[in-house]
Amino acid sequence: MSIIRDCLDALLHPSARTDALTRARHRAFIAPRLFGSLAAFAVFPAYLAMRGAPSALEVGAMAWLIAPILLSWFLSRTGRYELAYALSSLALSALIVALAIETGGIESFAAVWLIVVPLEAALSASRRVVVFAALLTLGCLGALILIAHAGLLPPPDAHPALRAALAAFGVASATLYASVLAFAADALARTSISLLSMEEERYRLLALNMSDVISRHRRNGAVMFISPAAESLLGAPAAQLHGHGLFERVHVADRPAYLTALAEAARGNTASSVEFRLRRDLPNDLRSSHPPVDFIWVEMRCRPLERAGQVAGDAEAEVVAVIRNVTDRKQQEQALELARSAAERADAAKTRFLATVSHELRTPLNAIIGFSEMLVQEQSLMLSAARRREYAQLINDSGQHLLSVVNGILDMSKMESGNFEIVPEPFAPRAALINCCNLLALRARENGIDLSADAPQDLPDITGDPRAFKQIVLNLVSNAIKFTERGGKVMVAAGIEGAQLILRVSDTGVGIAVDDLKRIGDPFFQAGKTYQRRQEGTGLGLSIVKSLVRLHAGEMSIQSKLDEGTTVTVALPLNPAGPDGKAGNNITPLTPSLRTAAEGQALQVKKSA
Repeated sequence: MSIIRDCLDALLHPSARTDALTRARHRAFIAPRLFGSLAAFAVFPAYLAMRGAPSALEVGAMAWLIAPILLSWFLSRTGRYELAYALSSLALSALIVALAIETGGIESFAAVWLIVVPLEAALSASRRVVVFAALLTLGCLGALILIAHAGLLPPPDAHPALRAALAAFGVASATLYASVLAFAADALARTSISLLSMEEERYRLLALNMSDVISRHRRNGAVMFISPAAESLLGAPAAQLHGHGLFERVHVADRPAYLTALAEAARGNTASSVEFRLRRDLPNDLRSSHPPVDFIWVEMRCRPLERAGQVAGDAEAEVVAVIRNVTDRKQQEQALELARSAAERADAAKTRFLATVSHELRTPLNAIIGFSEMLVQEQSLMLSAARRREYAQLINDSGQHLLSVVNGILDMSKMESGNFEIVPEPFAPRAALINCCNLLALRARENGIDLSADAPQDLPDITGDPRAFKQIVLNLVSNAIKFTERGGKVMVAAGIEGAQLILRVSDTGVGIAVDDLKRIGDPFFQAGKTYQRRQEGTGLGLSIVKSLVRLHAGEMSIQSKLDEGTTVTVALPLNPAGPDGKAGNNITPLTPSLRTAAEGQALQVKKSA
C-alpha cells in the first residue's frame, strides 16, 4: 500500500502536495478512477471470450472507460479539483443517459444511477459542484422523459425477466457505488478530523512550551483565553487571569495604555504594541526576602483576531496578544540611562574642574610671579625693606593658597579612588572645635560677622581622625563665613544624641536654591545663578567634608533657604565599629609612626589656616 500511495503521490499536482488534506482529496479522486478503468480493461478480453462479438452499446461503454483516465490526467496536470469533479459528473451523466436511451429510457436499469451523480459531486467539498451535479441530474431526467414522450426510444427487446434482473442489477450496483462514495467521504472526514487534531495538538504543545504568553481578549480587555505560560510568568494559575484578572494585575499607572492598545487593535487591522508593568506573585520561600509587591515589565503585541463574517470595528471584536517578559531589557535601559547621566555629570565635573582650577591656580601664580619679579628688580625699583617684606608676605600667602588648592584636589582624588586613609584615635572634640573657631575668629571679625561656639564642658571623647575632624570644622565654618554678609551670624554647636556626636554649623547668609541644594557636595560644583558668589574657591570644601564624614561612618545633611541662611548638620558615631565590633573597614589602628605623621599634618593644617 505504501508503494501504491507513493505512486499516486507522484501523479499529484505540485499545488496539492503541500497540504495533507488536499493531498488526500486528490488521491481519493485519482485512485478509484484510475484503478477502476484499468481493472475494467483487464477484464474486457475475458468478457469478449465469454460473450462473443460485442454490441455497439457495449463497445461504447468500454470506450467510456477512457474518460476516468483522462480526468485523472487532467487533475494531475492542472490541479483544478472542482473542475475535475464537474467534468466527472458530466461524463457519468452522459454514460447513464446513453445506456438509458438504449435500454428503455426512464424505465431503464441505468436511470437509477443518476442519483449517484450528486453523491459523487459531494466529495468535491464544493457547493457549486454539488449544485451543478444536481441540476445536471434533473436535466438528464427531464431529457429522458421528453425522449420517451416523443417516441424516440428504440423498442425494448429484452425479456421481462431479463429486464427485472437488469433493474435489480442497476439498483444493486448503484447502491454499491454509493456505499463506496460514502466510505470515501467517511475516509476524507476522518482524515480531516485527524489532521485537525494533529494541528490542535501541535498548537497546544506550542502554547505549552512557549516562554511567551498567548492570550485572547475582548475589546474591553477581558481575557477569554491565556496560555499556561502565564503561570510561570506571574506565579498565578491561568484560571485566575480570566475575565479581568489580568487587568487587575496591571500597574495602575499603566492601565490606560493597556486598554488603549487593545482598543486600537480591535478597531483596525494593524498590530499595536505596549509596554507595562504586571504584578507577580512570589513563591512562599521568597516572600520574606523580597518586597510584598513585585512588578515585572512586559511587552504586549496585539492584533485583531480575524473571523469569517466579522466586520472591522465590531463591538464583539476580539484581540489576540503575545506577552513577553522584558524586565531584563528595562533594567539594562535604566542602567544605560544611569551610566549616561553619570557620564554627563562626569563631563560637567571635568569642565567645572578645568574652569575652577585654572582660575584658582592662575591667580596666586600671577601674584607669585609678579611680586617675585619686583623683588628681583629691587635695585632699579628702589624698594624699601618694608615694601620687600610686604611683597614676600604676599608671595607666601599666594603660595599657601596655591598649596591648599593642590592639597584639596589631591585629597578629593584620594577619597574618590578609595585610597584616602584616616588615622583614628580618641580625642576631645570640644577642644578641637574651640581651636578651629579661634583660628577663624579673626577672619570673621574682619568680615563683620559674629562667630559663636556652643560646646558643653562634659562633651565626651570620640574615636576618629582628629586631623579630619578639624578639616571638617574648618571647611564648614569657613564656608559659613564666606557666604554670610557683613552683620550676619555664624553659630557652631556640638552635642550628643544617642551614640552620635552632632555638629551643627548655621549661618544667616545668602542660602542655597532648591535646585542647587540637590547637587551640593558634588566635586567642583559651585552654586550661583540666582545669587552670585563674591568669594573664590574650588568648590571642593563640602565635597571633602562629605567624603570625610562618610569615611567616619557618619552622615551629613543640609537645610537652606535663599536669603535666610544655611544649616549643615554632621552626625559622627562616638566609636565607629565594624561588624566584628572592631575598627571599621576604612579605619586603621594608630601606630607610633602614623601618630607622628598625623601630628605633623595637623600642625601643617594649623599653620596654613
